[in-house]
This record gives sequence, structure tokens and C-alpha cells, in this order.
Amino acid sequence: MAKFLYRVGRFAFEKRRLVVVLWLGIMAALVAGAASAPTAPPDTFSIPGTESQQAFDLLAERFPGTKSDGAQARIVFVAPDGQQIGSDANRAAVERIVSEVAGGAQVKGVLDPFQTGAVSKSGTTAYATVNYGVTPNDLTDATKTALNDAIEHGKASGVTVEVGGSALMPEPEMGGATEAIGIAIAAVVLMITFGAFAAAGLPLLTALIGIGVGIAAIVAIGMSTTTTTLAMMLGLAVGIDYALFIVSRYRTERAEGYSAEEAAGRAVGTAGSAVVFAGLTVVIALAGLAVVGIPALTKMGLAAAGTVAVAVTIALTLLPALLGFCQRAVMPKAFRKALAARADGTTVAAAAGPDEKDEMGTRWARFVVRRPVAVLLIGLVGMGALALPMTSLELGMPGDESQPTSTTQRRAYDALAAGFGPGFNGPLTVAVDVQGVADPKGAVRQASRILSGTKGVVSVSPAVFNQAGDAAMLNVVPATGPSTTETKDLVHQLRGEAADLKSATGATMLVTGATAMNIDVSQKMADALLPYLAVVVGLAILLLMVVFRSIAVPIKAALGFLLSVGAAFGVIVAVFQWGWLAELIGVHQTGPVMSMMPIFLIGVVFGLAMDYEVFLVTRMREAYAHGESAGDAIVTGFRHSGRVVVAAAAIMIAVFSGFVGGGEPMIKMMGLGLAAAVFFDAFIVRMTLVPAVLALLGDKAWWLPRWLAKVLPNVDVEGESLDRIEQVEPERELESARV
Repeated sequence: MAKFLYRVGRFAFEKRRLVVVLWLGIMAALVAGAASAPTAPPDTFSIPGTESQQAFDLLAERFPGTKSDGAQARIVFVAPDGQQIGSDANRAAVERIVSEVAGGAQVKGVLDPFQTGAVSKSGTTAYATVNYGVTPNDLTDATKTALNDAIEHGKASGVTVEVGGSALMPEPEMGGATEAIGIAIAAVVLMITFGAFAAAGLPLLTALIGIGVGIAAIVAIGMSTTTTTLAMMLGLAVGIDYALFIVSRYRTERAEGYSAEEAAGRAVGTAGSAVVFAGLTVVIALAGLAVVGIPALTKMGLAAAGTVAVAVTIALTLLPALLGFCQRAVMPKAFRKALAARADGTTVAAAAGPDEKDEMGTRWARFVVRRPVAVLLIGLVGMGALALPMTSLELGMPGDESQPTSTTQRRAYDALAAGFGPGFNGPLTVAVDVQGVADPKGAVRQASRILSGTKGVVSVSPAVFNQAGDAAMLNVVPATGPSTTETKDLVHQLRGEAADLKSATGATMLVTGATAMNIDVSQKMADALLPYLAVVVGLAILLLMVVFRSIAVPIKAALGFLLSVGAAFGVIVAVFQWGWLAELIGVHQTGPVMSMMPIFLIGVVFGLAMDYEVFLVTRMREAYAHGESAGDAIVTGFRHSGRVVVAAAAIMIAVFSGFVGGGEPMIKMMGLGLAAAVFFDAFIVRMTLVPAVLALLGDKAWWLPRWLAKVLPNVDVEGESLDRIEQVEPERELESARV
């Protein structure tokens, strides 16, 4: 592989104008395709194989006029202090708002609270339900404006009016200004690392081009824009990192006396090999999200995997082409002066790049190698302490209760909970299939009695039959809130009682609704966790065996990843469940951790953790393969890669931290979890625990049974085969340096 990538790098360098034009053409074609592509329908969230989904499918089939995914607004009215919502003045204000909203073009129907009895027992609170004939993503600005205008008119009359539901749900924001700050921090880190504007700018430029190509391709092939969230986040981070490692290796090769063209080839042949395998681990982790069996998550993972593959391809082709246009500009100022002095005939030694001059990584590596047991014990105890909060992890799907109190959705949630009870915000929908039943109405009455008699149920609505009379729908209000353990137990209890109804009447009772679906999502995620880990970790260990030709190194890499994930989840639980420093990042309400977070974080962090493992340990493997002792190889690996790995981690942390500024709790959780995981994995696991373990293992770290060595392909990731390539004469270096 090293020879192949070496040729790719040299070809891209030599034909740099052609390569740049080809990439610009590809990006232009994809952007044009994305602009002309019809708007993709929004992804409908489904969880095949669950009772919630079965019930939704049944209702969609038997009640063809209804849309289970249609937008809904719940307008909550609260009378002024000391007044009743049913007084003449307040009732007139409510009815005026209901009438105004009902005239909307996309409105399917509005339920007047005084006609449906949707008034609290205290008489101070009422609500009107507005059903729309389209999904929340399809609501027009005119429809939303009309709803907001009606609300403002109601407030003018003195009645408190708030709106919950999906109609005014904000679109997830990806960080805004804070994301730009993250990119700016990345630029500063690159400038400090390289000390040259061109060297700092190339990784940013290629990463942005990679994101543009990846996102345009996602839209052009008809995937919805909701799949781009993860792709944008990861594409930016890995795009910068992959280019960073190749540029750093190019500078090292140039400092050793190779021509610009030869240095570009060798950089792609060595660091590029590490990029390929690092990228493969990320792609495996993201594509493995398909194991969960949730279509929306599968699409998101595949879109992000495609964007990572684009980042790898750009790093191997476009980057060496761009290096051809700034051969000396990417080098340190001291090196450029030395090269100019040599061209004038003076004898000034070429300065080494910053990677050679920096001794901090070398000193740290020697410290760890001398005291591996103490370093390992301290690191393990520290990571274990950070992971302790994970034992209190609670999964759920946060709703309006997690919104800031400044939002109308949160105020509507609180008003409904105060007026009607906490369970009113998480009603359950029960579908009863009575097709082929001898007494359909009797079976539905029996179902209603079972539901009403269950402890924890506050009320059951009258059954609504479809036109064919072979299905009915009931609404059940629990006594507890939607994200509580009691409500989860109630859902399981109701589903258990469905067997009694089936045996007595032959009718099938299914429990669904947003609350039940959230419970099913959490269960599906928990059930998929072990198979997902087995598939992803197993494939990655095999891949790393091929890369490092070792058994201990891949296993150690996987165990270190588990430590990083555990510590990251400890931080998430402490902030989002326990509320530690929550206000600092704009989290106004604690609650359960998003159900998708474990699978999502494990997949993404595993790929990123293997990035650092590959980049750092391949230089150790390269030194060991060239004859250094096991201990010296660790120090050499740090001398060449330690500074760059630190810079790469700092960039990742900056990029992910930018998403903590997003308005949505989900985006905040993703950003904080990823930033924490990268910090723990890069600085504690890879930079501390890994060298300690390798120092303890010594030569055994690189042991591979002979029979396995014969079976595994030798991909030459350390670039040993490049040593047989005839070196470029020093005189040619000056000639090729002139652009």
C-alpha cells in the first residue's frame, strides 16, 4: 500500500493543475446537482419491529384520513390571577383565537376547549388542539406566522397564551457563531503547530472542500438535509486532522533533504497509509450504526461515513496537489531562509521542522517509559473515577420539558402539568384491532375497562372507530410525566394486559404515542448495544491487526476506547442529569440522556479513538520495524507524532465544543460528549496509558504468531518498502524547490 500511495502522491503533485481542476469540477457538478435536485421528503422516524411502530402502521392503514406524523399545536390558555378561563371576556378571547387559527390553509381541524371539555378542574386553564394536514417540516412560514399572530392577539386581551407541540418546534441549529469560533481556534492551533500560514491554511481549505463535496453529494442523491448533521460535524474534524498529518510528514521529509515532489510522495505513502486505515475505522464505526435497525440513524451514519471517505480521498489527492503550489511556503521560516542561503552558494544548514525541534513529547515519553506502572495506575484510577456517574445513566427522549423556560414550548408544558397533571404532557395512544372479532364494540368496551382499571391511569377518552368499524383508537393519560420510570412501567403493564383482552375477545390492543415510542427507542438501543460493539470492535481489531501486525496493540486500543467512552458518559450524566455546571453551557433543565446517545457516541468516538491510535502507534511501529528497541520506538513515535496528535486533538475539541453553543439540548449533548471523549482519549489514553502499556509489554507488544503472520496481508503501513526507492540527490532538491 505504501508504494501505491507513494505513486498517488507523486502523480497528484506532478499533475497538480489537473487534479485541482478535477476536484473543482466534481464539486461544481455536485453543487449543481444539489441545487437542481427536488427537495427530499423529511425522514419519517420509524422503529421497525416495535409495538409502537405496529400501532402507527395500523392506524395509518385503518384511519386513512389521519396522519400519525402530522404537525400538531396545543394552544394553552391560562386565565389572569383570580379569574376563570370560562368567564365571558376570557372565553371570547379563547374562541377568537381558535377561530382565527382554524382559517389557516394547512389546518385540518381545531378542537375548541369548551366544546371538548378541555378545561382543568380548577377552571383556570384550557387548551385547544390544532391538527395540520402536513408534517412539521412542511409547515409554511405563513402558517407559522398566522399561529403566532393569533397568539399575540390573545395575549393582548390579558389571557396567557402558550403553544406546545411540534408545529413551532425549532430546527436543530449546528452551533452558529460558536461553530465559527471553533474553526477559528482550529486555525490558531494549526498556526502555532506549523508556524507557517500556508501550512495552517491547507488543512482548513481541504476540510471545507471535503464538507462541500460531501454535503452536496448527500443532497444531490436525494437524502434529506437532516442526515447532514453528523456528516458536517465529523467531516470538518477528520478533514482537518487527516490533512494535518500529511502536511506534517511532508515537512519532516523536506527537512531530511528530499525534494518537494519526493517529500509529497513519501508523505502520502507513509502518513497517507495511516490516514487510510484511520478513515476505515471511522467508516466501519459509522456504517455499523445500521446494526441498530433504525432507518434514520442508518442514513445518518452512512452519510457521515461517505463524507469521511471523501475527506480521506481529498487528503490523498488534492492535498499533495496543493502542496505543489506552495512547496516552500508550507515550511518553517528558518527552513526557507536556509534553502535560499544554499541557493546563493553559502553554507547554512537547513533548519529542521518544528516536529524535530520540539522536545516536550520526547521528555514525556521518556518519563512514561521509566515509570509505566505508576503512570498506568494513576491513569486507570482517574478514568475510573470520571466514569462513576455513568452508573446512574438514564435513557429517554427529552421533550418540551428540556427546553429553556424562555421558550413558549416549555411554558406550555408547565402550564398543562400544573392544570391537568404531569401525565397530560405524555398521553398514550391505544389502537385496538377488532377485525374478525364477533362483537367489535364489546371488545373495545372491554379494552376501555382494562385501561381505566389499571393503576397509574388518570383518564381514558371515549373510543373512536374508523369507518369500517374494524379498529378503534383511545387516548390514555398517565398519572406521571412522560420521561419517568413510573410511566415506562405503566406502558409495559398495559402491553401485558393486552394478552388478557386477546384471549377473552380476540381483539389486539397496541400501545403507542410519542411516550411509548420513546420507551421503545430506548429499549431498541439497549438491545442493539452489544451486537453493535461486537461488530464494530471486532472488525476494527482485525483491521488494526493488519496495520500493526500485532495482537496486543489492537486489543489494548479497544480497551482504551472503552475507558474514554466511560469517562465521556460520566461527564454527560454529571451535566445533563445531575446538573453540574449545566447553566454554564445553557442547559436549563436536567433529565434523561437521549436514547440514541450511547450508540451514537460509541460509534463516533471509536472511529476517532482509532485515528489517534493509528497516527501515534504507526510511527512507533515504523521505528521498531527499522531496528529500534521497543522503548526507544515509543520515544521516537512521540518525537515525530506527539506534537501533531496534540494539535489534532485540540482541533477536534475546538470543533466539537462549537456545537455546545447550539440551541437544542441534543446538539449540546453531542458536542459536549464528543469533545470530552476526544480529550480523554487523546491526552489520557493515547498519550499516557498507551505508552505505559507498551513499555510494560516491551517486544511482546509487537508479537504475532507465525501462522497468523502468514494469513494477514502485509500492507506496509510503516513505509518500509519506500526505503528501497532510490533517494533523490541533494542537487535536485534545489531545482525542484523552484515553483
